[in-house]
Amino acid sequence: MGTSYSKPDPNSHSEEKRSPKEWVEDADTCSLPLYTKESAQLRTIAPASFSRRTYADSPSTTIPCARARFFSLPSACARLERDFTGQRQGNLASQPYTEVLANRPAIQSDLHLFNIKVPIEGSPITNQRSSGRCWLFASTNVYRVPLMKTYNLKDFELSQAYLFYWDKLEKANWFFEQIITTADEDLSGRLVQKLLEDPVSDGGQWDMVVNLIEKYGLVPHDLYPDAYHAQNSSRMNWLLTAKLREQALVLRRLVRSGDAAGLADAKERFLKEIHSMVTLLLGPPPSPDERFVWQFYDAEGKSREVRLTPREFGRQATSLGAVRKGSVAPARLFSLVNDPRNEYNRLLTVERLGNVLEGRPLTYVNVEMKILKKAVIAMLKAGHPVFFGCDVGKFSNSTLGIMDLDIMDLTLGFNISLGMSKAQRLVSGESAMTHAMVITGVHIEDGKPVRWRVENSWGEAAGDKGWFVMTDRWMDEYTLQAVVDSDFVSSEVRAILDQSPKVLPRWDPMGVLA
Repeated sequence: MGTSYSKPDPNSHSEEKRSPKEWVEDADTCSLPLYTKESAQLRTIAPASFSRRTYADSPSTTIPCARARFFSLPSACARLERDFTGQRQGNLASQPYTEVLANRPAIQSDLHLFNIKVPIEGSPITNQRSSGRCWLFASTNVYRVPLMKTYNLKDFELSQAYLFYWDKLEKANWFFEQIITTADEDLSGRLVQKLLEDPVSDGGQWDMVVNLIEKYGLVPHDLYPDAYHAQNSSRMNWLLTAKLREQALVLRRLVRSGDAAGLADAKERFLKEIHSMVTLLLGPPPSPDERFVWQFYDAEGKSREVRLTPREFGRQATSLGAVRKGSVAPARLFSLVNDPRNEYNRLLTVERLGNVLEGRPLTYVNVEMKILKKAVIAMLKAGHPVFFGCDVGKFSNSTLGIMDLDIMDLTLGFNISLGMSKAQRLVSGESAMTHAMVITGVHIEDGKPVRWRVENSWGEAAGDKGWFVMTDRWMDEYTLQAVVDSDFVSSEVRAILDQSPKVLPRWDPMGVLA
């Protein structure tokens, strides 16, 4: 018992002399410990006739409960509960409310136990550090699985930094083209300002990583590990963004002046400047067309050596032959999304969002959540891990690795509830696709999913050694995307891919890059 409990009323039992230690009898069906004056809040709960004795220098002991009379245990418990609630509310100013209002029963029920799991989940747990590269980690965690089978590997990691390097250059080129083609737009207009906001964002989308792999391939992590600015990207991004904005103003001026030759020369010069900056900050990567030498031990301890170009290595992870090894071909993978603001069974895209100019356009197939989850379960049953995008920061605990709508009790602390629908959160700016991870398992009861197993990229210190559990209700509300193979959806859903897409504005929440 702590010293925060209230002291007894000095006016009560005035005929008794106070002594240094006072004890109160606890009422129960057996002998129980006595509590010191420090914990004597029980006196404020019990009626005035509650039995009490004073002992001057008695050691802590027990007394027969028969001596404790006139004590209403249910009433006392109710009052204790109210006092406990008040104490928790009082802690809100000095502790994180997410901890003070943590719902322990809900947390305890979120077991890391699943009756459907893919046979190879991939190892080790990866760590994106202080960068926004989650989409590159999630996608390479999917693509490493067939390579682990091909080369009989216990642990294997692809180089996320390799794709990160080329993505920065491609995004710079993409940005210049968008600036050139919007030169007649008002500089202070919403579209141009959105383009200038974050031209080389760390974030990305599934179609964007497919573009990078098809153009540049893949390499093992050992051959191009993270440089400092890959793991800590904010300063690099500030420098690149400042330079790109400066260059953008020059390009706009050249377009408006009609100087076509000057425009072409300026763009080429600017790309060289960005290329030099990125190479100095991240280090020169392997060339996509030059063979690398990769030496390693397989799962049986045998020394092996591979000589391939990055493009050849990438094809091993993404070819149709890799399908039989537990992966899927990029050409057959596409994004299902659940955006209740927009019409279901409709193809969506986002204006001026991409990375590789000649690459695959970014598209989403908008479906009901039950269709999305059905496809994910079918993928898992077939042994395929699933890339997915969500709003990870809501009702989640990264230390415990739990995403659960009941993870904290806002009513207890603030007497409020958050009642917006998924559509309302999207339209009001309260929610967006902020993080990409991988689903590797699901627990099904009575034919319905209860919770999902999630592979994150925040290192082993987060969650259960890097693994998270996501309740099905949380998935309904905060999961927005899942990348699936066209073989695991109905012909009606596949037909949506042939539609002319509805174009969402660049600032739409579906344009937020995970």
